[in-house]
Amino acid sequence: MSRVGRVLLAALVLGGCSVATRTIDESTSQGPTADDMWTKQVVAANGRMPTFEEKRHFEDVLGERISKYLREHEDAASNTLTVQAFRFLHQVTVGMDKGQVEVLLGPAFTTSDDAQQMANWARRQWPLIRGRADEAWGYPFGWFFYFDKGKIVAITQYLEGAPYQ
Repeated sequence: MSRVGRVLLAALVLGGCSVATRTIDESTSQGPTADDMWTKQVVAANGRMPTFEEKRHFEDVLGERISKYLREHEDAASNTLTVQAFRFLHQVTVGMDKGQVEVLLGPAFTTSDDAQQMANWARRQWPLIRGRADEAWGYPFGWFFYFDKGKIVAITQYLEGAPYQ
């Protein structure tokens, strides 16, 4: 292959790599589902999709935790804005409280009530969040939840080099 051919091939390959990935930097009112987050964590840890039995066990345990939480927290059970997402979709949404996030996703891997740290996590979304949040929790795959008095007021995701889906 000629030198020009190799240069063109290298440019094509590099161009293809940049097309196949993107950086996610968004603010959203709906975060990840418990099911999706759990599946991604199983794949990351084991290098394979969960088995039918593993998925069934996860769904049973999650259903029990959700039912228990709603029995113990009447205010969450009667909140028409979040109960459907919590009970049926298993999705974190703005308006949920910290306990609901923990039921769906487990404990955060990092937390902070420092405004500078929250600004670092929020990146370009910070102007929309500044002054509205007193704490933030971080989860895998770039998810951050911003709370004010225990309720989610904003959700962001920042993930470099995410594949297009």
